[in-house]
Order: sequence, then structure tokens, then C-alpha cells
Amino acid sequence: MKNILAVIPARAGSKRIPKKNIIPLAGKPMIAWTIEAALASGIFEDVLVSTDSEEIAALSRQLGAQAPFLRDPEDATDSAPIAIATFNAMLRMQEYKKKNYNIVVQLMPNCPTRTDNDITMALDNFNKTGTEFQVSVFKFGWMNPWWALMAGKDNGPPRPLFPRQIKMRSQDLEELYCPSGAVWIAKTGALEREKTFYSRNYKIFTLKWENAVDIDTADDFALAELILSVRAKNK
Repeated sequence: MKNILAVIPARAGSKRIPKKNIIPLAGKPMIAWTIEAALASGIFEDVLVSTDSEEIAALSRQLGAQAPFLRDPEDATDSAPIAIATFNAMLRMQEYKKKNYNIVVQLMPNCPTRTDNDITMALDNFNKTGTEFQVSVFKFGWMNPWWALMAGKDNGPPRPLFPRQIKMRSQDLEELYCPSGAVWIAKTGALEREKTFYSRNYKIFTLKWENAVDIDTADDFALAELILSVRAKNK
């Protein structure tokens, strides 16, 4: 396919897990899992790593991605919206390559368990639905958000987040989905207009939970490493 750009946002300033994007995970730097999946999908004209770190950029180039420039400082702060950073990276890539992209696919490197097949299926669904925005999700399973409790203040009793649903049987509750940064897709003109993937009419694409792990904590890291290690042994 033509005119489709993959953007892998890889900021250096992770607080909870320092150097999160490049630390070893199941035998590879974490970002390698996302770069390899993007390249193996075969659907992208270019795979761009958007980073403020020359160390990450150099590693990304070694792994086969493109990183011809560093991210603008204003797009690398803790408060910078990732959607805006992705769009700005796309604009710079268009200028650098002297061409335009019709679709941009944002692949977060802290979602290393997503596969190349997940990416191709997500794009196929995006094209079939004709939507302008699509966000990857997974369905909640054994953790039921409908029964969530908020800690009581001053050692008081916990308060249910959903007082009505907490009294209902699980089989009578609506299914809930959790967003995952694995594969987010947008038409570039729509992203320029909305400045977010969460437009009024965005669609979702469901992944298996084990392919949609977002690594933000040490526990997430351990889970992803277990999934990738078991997957490697079963090949």
C-alpha cells in the first residue's frame, strides 16, 4: 500500500521505568518489538521513529526504521499530547521526503506484544469501515470495572464507582473495553482537523488482551516479558 506512514513515538523521558523504550525485553530492546512488527507488516511506505534522543534514533536506524531528525522539544514534554507529536512528526517527514501521506498509524513502543498481523488486520478494518479514526482496545475479562471501589476517606468504607452495577450479576452487565496504544490509525487530514484520535465518530478495533499490553509499570513489564517468552517457546 502507498502513502501510509507508521509513527513510533519514543520519548526519552520515562519516569517510572527509566529508558523504558530501549531497555532489554525478552532478549531485545523494547522498541525493537514494535519496529520489527511494523516492518514485517509490509503495509508502510515509511516507518518513522519520533524521538528526542539520539541514542534511541541511532538504535532505531540499526533496527531498520527511519529517524532522520529529532523531535521538537515542545513535543517531548510530559504534557505534550501524543497525537499532536505524531502529527507534527508526520509533517516533518512529509517535508523531508517531499511527499504526502494519506494515513498515519501510531504504534506505541510500550505495546511490544502487538504483532504484525494485528497491524495488518487493524488497517484492513479501518479501510472497510471507512472511518477517519480507529483506536485499538481489548475487552475487559476477569477484572470487572463495573465493580470498581474507591477508597473511603479517613478510613471510611469504600464507595462503589458504579452503585447500580455493583449489585448486578456479571453476565447481566454490558461488555467494557480498555484502550491500548498498540495500533491507532487516522486519515491525516482528519487528524490535522481534530488534533486527537478521539474524534466524535472514532471506531474501535479489538485485540486479544495478551497482544494489547501497555507497559507503564514494572508489573506490566513482567507480564509482557512472560507473554513474549512463552510466544517464542511456542514457535
